[in-house]
Amino acid sequence: MRIIFMGTPDFAVPALTALHAAGHEIVCVYSQPPSRSGRGKKLRLSPVQAKAEELGIEVRTPKSLKGEEERQAFAALDADVAVVAAYGLILPQAILDAPMHGCLNIHASILPRWRGAAPIHRAVMAGDEETGVTIMQMEAGLDTGPMLHIVRTPIGAKTTGHLTAELAELGAGAMVEVLANFAQYEAQPQDDSLATYAPKIDKAEARIDWSRGASEIVRHIHGLAPFPGAWFELEGERVKVLQAIMVSAEGSPGTVIDASLGIACGSDAIRPERLQRAGKPAMDLDDFLRGRPVEPGTVLP
Repeated sequence: MRIIFMGTPDFAVPALTALHAAGHEIVCVYSQPPSRSGRGKKLRLSPVQAKAEELGIEVRTPKSLKGEEERQAFAALDADVAVVAAYGLILPQAILDAPMHGCLNIHASILPRWRGAAPIHRAVMAGDEETGVTIMQMEAGLDTGPMLHIVRTPIGAKTTGHLTAELAELGAGAMVEVLANFAQYEAQPQDDSLATYAPKIDKAEARIDWSRGASEIVRHIHGLAPFPGAWFELEGERVKVLQAIMVSAEGSPGTVIDASLGIACGSDAIRPERLQRAGKPAMDLDDFLRGRPVEPGTVLP
C-alpha cells in the first residue's frame, strides 16, 4: 500500500520500522516539529522523524493541519491509507477523508476503555488486569471510531514504561497484520456505554498520598513510572519511586517502619524497589539506602 505515516514519540517507531520492513511504500512521514532541549537548546528531532530520515523517507512537520495548503499537500500524496500512532495533532475531517481507506490509528488500550491521551497510565493506575492495542478507523470523535483488530496483554506488575515498549511492538505487528489482510477485517462499532476516558496526566497527581491503601499506591507508582514519576518528600528533597511492592505491615501512614524503607500506608505498607533522587539517575533500593539511609520512625509528609 501507499502509506502516509503519522507519529512522533518512541511508541510510534516500531510501527514505522515494521511497515517499512513489510515492503509498503511509505510516501511521507508526518511528525511534530523539532523541539529545543538541553543546555544548548539544540533542535531535537522527534524519534519518528529521526527514524524516517534514517530510512530515507520524506518528513513533514507542520504545526497544524487545519490550513487549506496543508490539506491539499496531504491529499496530493494520493495515499491508500494513513497510519497514525501517537501523532499529537487533531486530524481535521478533510485529512481523515483524504486517503482511499481513511486513517487507521494504533491506540494503546482495549477500546472503548480508556479513550484519550493517557490510556496506558490510566489502565495501570486503575488496577486493570489487562490492556492492549486497538487498530481502529479514525473519525472526528475522540477515539470513537470502529475497531478492526485488538491484541491483549496482562498488566501484572508492569510499569507504564514497560507496557509502553511492549504495546509499541504489539501495535506494530497488529498494524502489519491488518494491512496485509485488509479485506478480511470488518470494522466493529464501539459500545459507547462502556467507554471510559484517560485524561492527560497532570503533574499535580504525582505526589504520593500515604493515606491510601498500599495496593492503590503501588498502582499509582507503576502507572506514573517513568514519567512524571510518583514522588515523596524526604527532608525537603523530592524522591521519585519508579517501582514498588506491597508488604504486609501496619503503622501510621507515611511512617518508615524498618531499615529497608518499608513505608506504612492507609492499609498495609509498601517497599520501594527503584528510586530516583533529584538530579540523579534511577537506582535500586540498596544503592539508594547506601547513599541516603532513612531511619525507622521517619515520617514522610
